[in-house]
Amino acid sequence: MKISLDCYPCFLRQAVIAARLGTDDPALHEKVIRSVLPDIERADPDKSPAHATTFIHRKIREVLGKDPFKDNKSHYNQVALSSYAGLKEKVWASSDPLLTAARLAIAGNIIDFGIFTSIDIDATVEKALSGPIHSDDYALFETAVRETKRILYLADNAGEIVFDRILIEVLASMGKEVTLVVKGKPVLNDVTIEDARQAGIDGTCRIIDNGSDCIGTILEMTSEDFNRHWAEAGLVISKGQGNFETLMHEKGKSIFYLFQSKCEVVCRELDVPLKAMMLKRN
Repeated sequence: MKISLDCYPCFLRQAVIAARLGTDDPALHEKVIRSVLPDIERADPDKSPAHATTFIHRKIREVLGKDPFKDNKSHYNQVALSSYAGLKEKVWASSDPLLTAARLAIAGNIIDFGIFTSIDIDATVEKALSGPIHSDDYALFETAVRETKRILYLADNAGEIVFDRILIEVLASMGKEVTLVVKGKPVLNDVTIEDARQAGIDGTCRIIDNGSDCIGTILEMTSEDFNRHWAEAGLVISKGQGNFETLMHEKGKSIFYLFQSKCEVVCRELDVPLKAMMLKRN
């Protein structure tokens, strides 16, 4: 997926959100915005938006001298954990726990403070349990899961990771060996090992990091260890829009993308409405 004209104001908007989360100092807000303008100008239009935002957010952390999303991530992990028991009960009471858990994992993808500044989790969960999946490859997903022993699960956001935990627990109950992949360093509100442990997922599956602070999964920027797991995985579950942007053209690998379409560029690419629920095979 390549950068569109509509991506440029979004790059700037993301910088504003990060700056305001990171500090109350108006002078530092201005410094952040001015510092990322050259990175926006240098954005390669032949690469994905995630490539550009990777460099933009590196610059933001450099200027602020910290991760502006750290407190926000911890807060939404706790918010999601408060719903964990009830959501898990819904899954195991349903006629198809795998489908219900997949729907909830897609619902969790709305927890994205890189894009949104307010989130109604309860309403999103209700929509996820009853609303349509616009790109619905669930039948293929169910077959792939049943036929595969080893699954690589690419995480996305903090908070959302609690919803992923439920899906991973369902997969584990089916005898699957799940390896959860998190970011090697902080970027946006993406999950790190610290966030995954805070969400209680470390007792459910193996966790590795991809050695990268990139938005999405940019394979040439990931570690040798991650690339070995990638090569060996029989099935990849890819969470979030960033992972979709960076992996959508990968061939020779069974990948299922679970996310919500959160920007007009992706919506046009897939011909779906904003916030459409996606369970899409590559």
